[in-house]
Amino acid sequence: MGCVHGKCCSRYPPSSNGDSRDYRERGRYGGRHIISDRLLECVAVPSHNFNLEYSVLSQRGYYPDSPDKENQDSYIIKTQIQGNPNVHFFGVFDGHGQFGAQCSNFVKDRLVEVLSNDPTLLDDPVKVYNSAFLVTNSELHNSEIDDSMSGTTAITVLLIGNTLFVANVGDSRAVIAVKEGNRIIAEDLSYDQTPFRKDEYDRVKLCGARVLSVDQVEGLKDPDIQTWGDEETEGSDPPRLWVQNGMYPGTAFTRSVGDGTAEKIGVIAVPEVSMMELASNHLFFVVASDGVFEFLSSQTVVEMVARYPDPRDACAAIAGESYKLWLEHENRTDDITIIIVHIRDLSDSGANTTAILRTGRGGTPDVSITTGSEVFHSTGTWNRKEVVIVCYWGWKHSVLPIPIYLFG
Repeated sequence: MGCVHGKCCSRYPPSSNGDSRDYRERGRYGGRHIISDRLLECVAVPSHNFNLEYSVLSQRGYYPDSPDKENQDSYIIKTQIQGNPNVHFFGVFDGHGQFGAQCSNFVKDRLVEVLSNDPTLLDDPVKVYNSAFLVTNSELHNSEIDDSMSGTTAITVLLIGNTLFVANVGDSRAVIAVKEGNRIIAEDLSYDQTPFRKDEYDRVKLCGARVLSVDQVEGLKDPDIQTWGDEETEGSDPPRLWVQNGMYPGTAFTRSVGDGTAEKIGVIAVPEVSMMELASNHLFFVVASDGVFEFLSSQTVVEMVARYPDPRDACAAIAGESYKLWLEHENRTDDITIIIVHIRDLSDSGANTTAILRTGRGGTPDVSITTGSEVFHSTGTWNRKEVVIVCYWGWKHSVLPIPIYLFG
């Protein structure tokens, strides 16, 4: 949803691998607005003997009043982090504000650099992820980019062996497809950080934010009514964050990188980090900006991807459907960026437990542990410990020190 003041800036961003070749195509409304600068690519994960096959597409939004408005989304796909063939990174960054494109490109580049340069990445990925976001946020504040009223959301996936670490700041999303019998189920790997969420609403209110929809700010609705339904029913006029005595910044998200003004009323760069161990029934995962999920549910996106064996075709279909739905509901579209990663040839030999660790909620992580078909979920006050998990895979084994949280 971004900032109430809209999006703009920066010519078409360079490709994530530094290649400046132009793969843009002409769009429906004239002018070039599709960036698809990767074709179909594949990378191996030799530690667990499977492959990732992926594609990406980024499409500039259509703004009839600003036909030259630029794509403020950016993305990065970096394989073999730290030269390790088993560590790969995927990220989508949705900029907003006057200098949103500069912000998203800055964060795209610096976040992965900070991660890559940290020698403790494989020892404690969650800790390093949190630190990388905060360091990048501080560097953006201190850069030449004016991020007082501009910034970016970030949804990123770091794969280490057969484990996904997903870090989210804002309202873009990552989702994984799980095969259950004859059905394919969408499981969210991130949760949109907006005032629709009670925990996020309560947190920003404590930081001094006014939380009101545009209609409430303009006096068309009662500002004392602090309930907004859900994003599906109230998405056209969502609750936004405002300073106490002003009509700004109007952010519809509660976390971002940058946004110096909004930071003073509780918009933070602390990511929520989740962890998932991949299994043979995990078919693919999707990393996308909110331009995709504004009118498409996670389940719909997963079902659309499943119709296409080639992720390039799936990217095009989802971008096209998102674009169409935007124009059916509004007279414009948002920027749309989607990465689809197929998980090929992964077997379960040995591992049958999936731990999902979510951190970043003010020191109160949520932990779900799945064994077979049973799911255990707990929340509360947790104390951080560290354990070493050794997984044996036939003649190979993987050693993964990870942080865990003990209740009590």
